[in-house]
Amino acid sequence: MKMSKDLEKLIIEQIRNELESAYIYLGMSAAMESMAFSGIAKWMRRQAKEEVEHGMKFYDYLVSRGSKVELLPIAQAATDYKSPLNAFEVALNHEKKVTGLIHKMYDLAVSLKDYESQNMLNWFVTEQIEEEGQTQHFVDRLKFAGDDACAVLRIDKEAGKVEG
Repeated sequence: MKMSKDLEKLIIEQIRNELESAYIYLGMSAAMESMAFSGIAKWMRRQAKEEVEHGMKFYDYLVSRGSKVELLPIAQAATDYKSPLNAFEVALNHEKKVTGLIHKMYDLAVSLKDYESQNMLNWFVTEQIEEEGQTQHFVDRLKFAGDDACAVLRIDKEAGKVEG
């Protein structure tokens, strides 16, 4: 079954969104490196790599369905953040936005009875639970740490050990 043009358009936009997410995380990594938070920088860089992988899943899916892939422009990413907490709060808000975009695609796939796309999008629905959960974890920990430099450094070390 050929994919609907509306869903195809959303997936093309999502390829850009995922690659833009990678760019956002890479900008956060650069900011954390400049603040000497190497563990958080490592975590952010791992996230950037994962976002590229997500973009490629959408890319490969379009190809597998016989759709034409179009690559849309990516916006410049910020590289200045006030603190690790600020970066993680921005990341969390961004992940929530991505979750909404995934849900929008899923809703359309359901309405079109596009079972193939629903199956593919199920993976992303589950992935977003993990993405938001991990990011919320660091927001919560950094809020609890407050201005305690030792606690923030412990969180930085913890972030560097988290496996992707």
